[in-house]
Amino acid sequence: MSKVLYYQPDELTDFATAVFETSGMPLASAKVIAGDLVRANLRGVESHGVSRIPMYMSRLRAGLVNPQPDIKIREVAGAVSHVDGDNAMGFLPAHAAMDEAIRQAEKSGIGLVGVHRSTHFGMGALYALQAADAGYISMIFTNSSPAIAMWGGRSSFLGASPIAAGVPGGKHPPYIMDMAMTVIARGKIRLAAIRGEAIPEGLALDVDGNPTTDAQKAFEGVCLPFGGVKGSVLATLMDIMAGVLTGANFAGDVKSLYFDHSEPQNVGHLFFAIRPDLFMSLADYEARMDLYYQRIKETPVATGFEEVLMPGQPEARREAERRLSGIPISGNIVAELTEEAAKEGIQFPQGYAVPITNNS
Repeated sequence: MSKVLYYQPDELTDFATAVFETSGMPLASAKVIAGDLVRANLRGVESHGVSRIPMYMSRLRAGLVNPQPDIKIREVAGAVSHVDGDNAMGFLPAHAAMDEAIRQAEKSGIGLVGVHRSTHFGMGALYALQAADAGYISMIFTNSSPAIAMWGGRSSFLGASPIAAGVPGGKHPPYIMDMAMTVIARGKIRLAAIRGEAIPEGLALDVDGNPTTDAQKAFEGVCLPFGGVKGSVLATLMDIMAGVLTGANFAGDVKSLYFDHSEPQNVGHLFFAIRPDLFMSLADYEARMDLYYQRIKETPVATGFEEVLMPGQPEARREAERRLSGIPISGNIVAELTEEAAKEGIQFPQGYAVPITNNS
């Protein structure tokens, strides 16, 4: 593995903001996207962090992403709204949609918002955290460009199509779930390809349908669904709910983020927000969630484990650590970001070789 350097979150956020501003993007929008990418790195989701900046910028330069979108929200039913993303960076209509879902849930108990004409929206957990911070339960669906085959098929048809969800707790951390329908997120295979690393067997096939441990061949080929037919079925649901239902592209028509520069992606998303006090008082709900958390922590530990964790807890701990020690970035990614910075006349931060410790 190439040399790793560490960076403070603020310096990476400032760098990413400056890069996106060069595309003509307003400062406020650039800050949101930069912050979201750095948040992914903080939580250990490197595949959805600042390593994506060069790819995002190539699409902005090609005119496939609108740096100054006119995002429109219209209410279509009592607790339901529809968002036109105007080919924006997907982070922007996605945050707007979750805000709208929360607004609908505040008055109706539940809010549902569909999004079309969007693009890749980064780490799904961003929007589960957004809702949990506001005190709402959430579910987030998205479709994506073809990455896995239908069960029984041999060519890419379904996207990795992640699902995310969040449930606020009481005095304990929220439940945060974010997972792709593939055995491993395609972005992680891409990151391994950039680093020149092999991947384990059983994750992907090459373009000829053969099993491979070559990350680049896997990235260009077909990802395997987790759980076999079950992952394929769930990916189909994501495509129907986020694509067919919202008016976005679907059934293999979402344009590849990496390989297709012919036209905008037209990704679809679907956001649910639910008030947690619908069936009882908020105090009772929080007490029940605290009891749930307590019982999880009291579960007997299996051999090889030190602790049973609430979903989202490992990422939250990693984020707290990295806010102090810095964010590790491999040399291959540093080289790509440095090259991207040079294109825009921007200085990439120098970084430091050893993480900051609590004793420093």
